[in-house]
Amino acid sequence: MVTHPTALLVHGAFADATSWSAVIGELQSHGIPVLAPPNPLRGLASDAAYIASVAAQVDGPVVLVGHSYGGAVISVAGTEDNVVGLVYIAAYVPAEGESLDELQGRFPQSSLVSNLEERTYPREDGESVVELTIAEEAFPAVFAADVPPAVAKVLAAAQRPLAAVAFGEKASAAAWRVKPSWILVAGADEAINPEVERFGARRAGSTVIEVDGASHAVAVSQPCEVAELIRDAVRATT
Repeated sequence: MVTHPTALLVHGAFADATSWSAVIGELQSHGIPVLAPPNPLRGLASDAAYIASVAAQVDGPVVLVGHSYGGAVISVAGTEDNVVGLVYIAAYVPAEGESLDELQGRFPQSSLVSNLEERTYPREDGESVVELTIAEEAFPAVFAADVPPAVAKVLAAAQRPLAAVAFGEKASAAAWRVKPSWILVAGADEAINPEVERFGARRAGSTVIEVDGASHAVAVSQPCEVAELIRDAVRATT
């Protein structure tokens, strides 16, 4: 009996693990084991350490899948020995020693930047730390333009903030240099400039597909296409 690698799905900023719901159903219907843990969204090093710990405790090989900021997380966490492949969905693909600010700075800004709102949360030492959300009225156009308006409204209300420090933190590793990778470019992404995604694909030498007209929320709007790319990665690493 062939045992598939586990697909470990890592959501990005302004989302949670339920954003993978339809993709999970597609994968499970094909007999692929799936995990979709919460991404803490508190900083690249700590988030990657958490996801790496989840991957390391899986019995058998793992294909890490990252959406958006989750791509940076899997680039670092993917150095775990049992990670056999990386899948990037409308995601950042940073190099070792590169921050997301530096990566994005190579290209024109997306509309995300001008629609971020700052909040604060307290650390254990009592200091306040900045976190970011997308302005609720701008969320559908920026994040989920091809999602039904009622669904986009729910996603906007349920978005999880990202600690602002995550944008300036440098990636400590780039697992895509030593492990195979697959990348889906969302052709109409307004949260990450699609050129950032295409650049990551070229630099990593990834297998790449582009979904024309897809928003940043491509896992919600186009789950079959997303799941198919993950299945390709799972098949290639089985």
